[in-house]
Amino acid sequence: MPSSVPRPSHLGLCVSDLERSLHFYCDGLGFTQGGGFDLESTPANGLDRALEVDGPARLRSQWISHGALQIELLAFEAPSSGGTPSAHRNVRGLTHLAFNVDDVEAAAARLAQCGGTVLTDTRSNPGFELVFVADPDGVRVELMGAPRA
Repeated sequence: MPSSVPRPSHLGLCVSDLERSLHFYCDGLGFTQGGGFDLESTPANGLDRALEVDGPARLRSQWISHGALQIELLAFEAPSSGGTPSAHRNVRGLTHLAFNVDDVEAAAARLAQCGGTVLTDTRSNPGFELVFVADPDGVRVELMGAPRA
């Protein structure tokens, strides 16, 4: 009997530069690059509606994974991507991705070397060290250290 309970599949992130994002997520955060494919809505009737864009659409869909977490990076060639990622946690929608790290400073420095921007005004220690880093498109990534003993 089929289950009616939804099962998690993946997160989708629209990116402006696929190579730059792959460098950040794979080299900086340890994701592994998986399969990918090019999509074009002209020969695939209805794909522009499925992608929620005014057609025609051309893009690269690239999968990355880290353990059970799968992300689909969507790099649109046409129409071009736009918008502004959340800059605060009290903005509706996805506000950040969070990762546990052994060394917050080292992880933040590595992400900066991989195209991220350390958001120094978010650095705090509410019982554990944390800081946010913006990915190359401004999506916020939270780095959380171990709780104080």
